[in-house]
Amino acid sequence: MNETTEQAVLTERRGRVLVITLNRPEAMNAINGALSQGLLNAAHELDADDSLTAGVITGNGRGFCAGMDLKAFARGEDIGPLSTFIQEGASKPLIAAIEGFALAGGCEVALTCDLLVASKGAKIGIREVKVGLFAAAGGVFRLPARVGYAKAMEMALTGEPILAEAALEAGMLTELTEVGEALDAAVALAERIAENAPLAVAASKTLVRAAASGIDEASLWKMQIPLQQKVFASNDAKEGPQAFAEKRAPNWTGT
Repeated sequence: MNETTEQAVLTERRGRVLVITLNRPEAMNAINGALSQGLLNAAHELDADDSLTAGVITGNGRGFCAGMDLKAFARGEDIGPLSTFIQEGASKPLIAAIEGFALAGGCEVALTCDLLVASKGAKIGIREVKVGLFAAAGGVFRLPARVGYAKAMEMALTGEPILAEAALEAGMLTELTEVGEALDAAVALAERIAENAPLAVAASKTLVRAAASGIDEASLWKMQIPLQQKVFASNDAKEGPQAFAEKRAPNWTGT
């Protein structure tokens, strides 16, 4: 039986958080056609549901993701949906929960996320140059913003990964955990985010990422206008002040 997207990527709803699990443990969650499409589907599921605020991507088995499935690549499997996911991500926050390793395309999936949590000793890197390729899914130009120019250049040219401890020191990680605790920590972080209004969270993510990309301030002010109009006119913008006045937790609807 051919592997389906539903088998390759699992989704589980935990309140307002969607846990997205890369589920090819026998192949170290290497990216083939089914996983590629499943990951894109999961991002669409997250964005389409007003009852969800944030997503967590994790891997089943020994690690997060070992990168491209080279056997599937040689067979000509379509992993185009991965490129779409890498470029578009999700409008809502994504958190990577890394155990074991996030290498090559797996690192690039993690770099698509807004926040990274990893356990001690996890290896993170882009190894493509070791197999005659380069990190063409955003790794070579996204890494500098996460670890700095010198370390990013070293990682890209040597293909050697860094440990999670070094990634934390470089500012790549939000949190470093004990082995086996990355998912719980990432979900806890996502739940903290989900305490807030979903539209406001998504707008904040958009503007922070735009600012980090080097867009000039004048353009950022223009970009903010439609986001502000949408958020400030939302039902949640009415619910927040009302809940504050009534001294109760707000009931966010994402509308």
